[in-house]
Amino acid sequence: MNEHNPATVTLLHTNDLHSDLEAAARIAAYVKDVRRSVSADRLLLVDCGDHMDRARLETEGTKGRVNRAILEATGYEAVAIGNNEGLTFTRPELDALYGDVPFPVLCANLAARPDGTQPEWLRPVAVVRKGGVRFGLVGLTAPFSLFYEPLGWRVDDPFVAARDAVERLKTQCDVIVVLSHLGLSSDERLAREVPGIDLILGSHTHHLLERPVRVGNTYICAAGKSGRHIGHLEIDCLPGGGVSDVRGGCVLLDGRPGDPGILRIIGEAREQARQAMGRPVAKLEVPLDVRLHRESPLPVLLAIALRQATGAQIGLTNNGQLLAGLPAGTVTWETLHAICPSPINPALITIRGRQLRQALEESLLPEFYGMKFQGFGFRGVALGGLSFDGMEAVADLRQPPRYRLVDVRIGGEPIDDGKEYTVGTLDMFTFGVGYKALKEGQVIRYLLPEFIRDVLARALGDPLAVRSSLRPRWRFYDDTSVQ
Repeated sequence: MNEHNPATVTLLHTNDLHSDLEAAARIAAYVKDVRRSVSADRLLLVDCGDHMDRARLETEGTKGRVNRAILEATGYEAVAIGNNEGLTFTRPELDALYGDVPFPVLCANLAARPDGTQPEWLRPVAVVRKGGVRFGLVGLTAPFSLFYEPLGWRVDDPFVAARDAVERLKTQCDVIVVLSHLGLSSDERLAREVPGIDLILGSHTHHLLERPVRVGNTYICAAGKSGRHIGHLEIDCLPGGGVSDVRGGCVLLDGRPGDPGILRIIGEAREQARQAMGRPVAKLEVPLDVRLHRESPLPVLLAIALRQATGAQIGLTNNGQLLAGLPAGTVTWETLHAICPSPINPALITIRGRQLRQALEESLLPEFYGMKFQGFGFRGVALGGLSFDGMEAVADLRQPPRYRLVDVRIGGEPIDDGKEYTVGTLDMFTFGVGYKALKEGQVIRYLLPEFIRDVLARALGDPLAVRSSLRPRWRFYDDTSVQ
C-alpha cells in the first residue's frame, strides 16, 4: 500500500459451524480455490466462534481435537471463543486443546478468576499484517457470567472490553476488525457506541447477512450457521488507516465437494472417538423406552438423576432430551451420547406451585409437546412432554385444555400454588425455552461442568433408580389422546 493507492485484502470468515464437519470440508475446499488466485499476503481467514459442538461424536470423543486439526489444516489465522468452546469445555480441557495452537485464540472480555489473567493461549487482540496493512483483530464473547464463573472464568462487559481494545489498537493498526460472538443486536450496538471499529464479523445468533450492512462507519457481516455459507469480502484499505469500501458477502456452499484432506481428518477422528467412547456406562437388566408425548422410563430416570444431583424436591425434564430408548444390556458412552447429545447443564431452581402447574398443563398440549426448535443447547427434534420425580400428577384428558390437572402432589402433599419448591431441571428452561413458566423460577445454581448425560450415566448404574423409573408418576383418567 502506498500513500495514493489503497490495498485490497481478501477476508474470509466463518461462524457457528457447530461441528458440522462435512461443511468444514466444503469450506476448506472453497478456501483452497481462493488461495489459487489470491496470494497469502493478501488473504486473511478467521472464525468467529462455536466451531465446536459436543453434540457431534467426533468432537465429543476427541475433546475438540478434530476441530483444531481442521482449523489448522484449513489455514485459519485467528479464531474467537464462542460459548460452545468456553462453556462446554473445562479450563484444563481448553488448556490441552489450545496450549500450543499455531493461531491466536481471541477474547478480550474473558479472563481467569480470581486474578483476571489470561492463559497463555488466549489473547484479547492480535495484529496481522496483510498487503502492508496492519489488521487489529479483537475477540468478544457473550457474557454468560453465571456459567463462566463456576468454570473458573471471569467474563467482563464486552462493550467496555471493546473500547479498551480499540484504544489499545488504534495507534498500532490501520484496520480494526471485531470477531464478535455476541449476536446481531449487540453487534449493531457495538457499531453505534464504540468508534474506531471498521468491521464486525458476527455470530452467535446464527444470522445471515448476505451483504455487509453499514452502521455509521462500521460494516457488519455474518455468515449464518452450520457452514452453509462462507463470508468472502474484498476490503479496500486506505493509506492513512480505515477502509474505503467493503465488497462481497456470503457465498452458499451447499452441494460443493469437500476437501479430501479434511474428510480424511474427520474419518480418523471418528475412529478415535468410537474407541474412546466404547467404555461401558452401565448394564441394564430391563429396556428403558422413550415416548415424546408422554411419560416413559428413560425420561423419568433422567428426572431422578436431576433430582439426586441437585438435592431438589423435584426432578423435571422434557422427554425430547432423549432421542431414543435403551435396550437391555450394556450401555456405552457412545450410545449414551447418541441418545442424549445436548450440551445442557443441570440447574437447581426454586419455583412456585402455580408455575409448576402451568408447565404441567402445557405439557399435555400438542402445541407444546410437539414443538420443534433448535438452540439454547437443545440438539433434539421436538420438545416433548414433561417427566418428573418427587411429584405425582393426575389429569383428566376429557377436560378442556389447561384445565386437565385433577391432582398434583409433591412429597405426598397437595401442591400449593403460592409455595416455593426446589426443582432440579435443565439450564435451557431458565432461558425461557419451551415451557416458559419455568423461566419464572429463581436460579440457585448451575451444575458445571456436568452435562445432563453425565448425571444420567450415574443413574443408569443405580439399580434402585432404574427400578424406580418404571413406576408411573402421571396418571390419566383417559389417555387415548396422548400416545
